[in-house]
Amino acid sequence: MNKYLTEFIGAFFLVLTIGCTVLSREPGVVPPLAIGAALMVMVFAGGHISGAHYNPAVTLAVFMRGKLPMADVVPYMASQIIGAVVGALAVGFLAGSGTPMEIVNVPAALLAEFLFTFALCWVVLNVATSRGTNGNSFYGLAIGFTVMAGAFAVGRISGGAFNPAVAIGAAMMKLLAFQQIWMHVAAEFAAAAAAALAFKAIAKES
Repeated sequence: MNKYLTEFIGAFFLVLTIGCTVLSREPGVVPPLAIGAALMVMVFAGGHISGAHYNPAVTLAVFMRGKLPMADVVPYMASQIIGAVVGALAVGFLAGSGTPMEIVNVPAALLAEFLFTFALCWVVLNVATSRGTNGNSFYGLAIGFTVMAGAFAVGRISGGAFNPAVAIGAAMMKLLAFQQIWMHVAAEFAAAAAAALAFKAIAKES
């Protein structure tokens, strides 16, 4: 149960940070920095308990890599989604809601979400599950900065979710349109599977 509560807490604060910073209409540099920092500290806080996925796509990648039991996959994803939903509800109380982003170039959005979700899962697998980096002190920074880089690079194209739970939370906060989050979910899970296969092929670890 502690693992699932940790996943809930991390996803909650990630979505809370996304909503409050985006809806505050701070200059464009502020939300990616805050979001990356929030993910970084939550990864450092919860890594020793749950692995600090906070993302169903990451959970899929870690499962395919062989570092998460099948029995934990659904509870992890459920905890992450519930955390995102509660985070979105908290944002609604604190900051209201926004105007959904209209994604006009669907192929570009699919590719953007795929590429940076792949990058995120690839980084997680290498810095948090690999024998070669076991016990390192930089894993949280690497993971948080990957999301920050993605938000800067393609946020204007796809919304920069890189996380199905975040996509659901963003739709609840009216930052994304519910009818368009299918592209986030599809691209992100595909990227997670691709990253896990790439890791297993390149790292040669069981």
